[in-house]
Amino acid sequence: MTRKLKNKGLGSICVGFSILSSASTAYAVNESANDPYPEMSRLEDVMETQSRSTTLASHRLLNDVAKLGERIVAVGERGHIIYSDDEGKTWNQGEVPVSVTLTGVDFGTASNGWAVGHSGVILHSEDAGETWAIQFTGIQALQLALETKENQIAAIKERIATAPESEKKDLEWALDDLLFAMENIRSDLEIGPVNPLLDVWFENENHGFVVGAYGMILRTTDGGETWQDWGPRIDNPMNFHLNGVEEIEGGALLVVGEAGQIHVSEDGGQTWEPRESPYEGSLFGVTGTGRVNEILTFGLRGNMLFSSDLGKSWKVVSSTADATLNDGIVIEDGRIIVVGNGGAILTSGSSSDSFRDYYREDREGVMSIVPVSDTRLLIVGEGGATLTDARGKNLQ
Repeated sequence: MTRKLKNKGLGSICVGFSILSSASTAYAVNESANDPYPEMSRLEDVMETQSRSTTLASHRLLNDVAKLGERIVAVGERGHIIYSDDEGKTWNQGEVPVSVTLTGVDFGTASNGWAVGHSGVILHSEDAGETWAIQFTGIQALQLALETKENQIAAIKERIATAPESEKKDLEWALDDLLFAMENIRSDLEIGPVNPLLDVWFENENHGFVVGAYGMILRTTDGGETWQDWGPRIDNPMNFHLNGVEEIEGGALLVVGEAGQIHVSEDGGQTWEPRESPYEGSLFGVTGTGRVNEILTFGLRGNMLFSSDLGKSWKVVSSTADATLNDGIVIEDGRIIVVGNGGAILTSGSSSDSFRDYYREDREGVMSIVPVSDTRLLIVGEGGATLTDARGKNLQ
């Protein structure tokens, strides 16, 4: 069974947090000879602008790809969602109600899919990716976070009222931090949603998680009809960005992110335990190896970590690659393929002990990957969607 990561985080094509620098959900599209939308050179609200149909969608930046049966679905910039029923040879464009950059896609069933992206948007499809509807927005995420902070503030005030003097000072410091965080959320509500969601995972048509910037993690048990702020369940007091969420063989869920954040759940995401990481830089992806409780996570500067015990211990994986790594899959013959910036394609043998690297001639960043046959891969990234051989080289 092929297992894959479904999110492309912040460290890849849009390095750092320049994507968050705007204080508005609107953005300017530069008019040029290569711009398929010259009429959009003025500012527009991309949360209220339907993604435009263009034959160039499969050649523009795509951030993630998922495979469901014979269909492949990919998401990317300008709200582009494309799908193929012939192993990526030809593409159709889905109907999408927003024009924000989309960062992740996953399907809980053969027809029910979710896509996430900038401005905290969550989209839902009931027809295998052909049409999409807005299910949730960054404003709703901020409202959930505000409610969480208000409840935490009320609880800590009660504790202060009855706490011994020796404990009050620490509690008052914690209260100040919560009040400061609440004011930040209120300010964001006045500005509008600017924080992106970065990954999505669904177990079935009901149960799923999304993760994103500044420690956002939301959970649903009703197919996205309602969402809960799961941030307080994660030990992430500095609100580091959460870049990836994935299930591995054996049923454990993993969340990875900035500053070496690794969190593990063995009960379907109800509770989470932090794991100590030997790498303190950003991790952008995580995948299983096809063996129970084994984890491979990866991120900046080609760093890869392997664990055979659900993250209780780690081993640094040998590789000569120094590119940021974005996605990984395990294919049916047991090989693991990890892809990244600069056209990096890393392939393991039958284990995850070491990888050999290959850099594609175009050197365009690769964001995500799915196998389409025993000998072919489909990669997506800066150059859109490309069919390759098993090593990542373009087909002749």
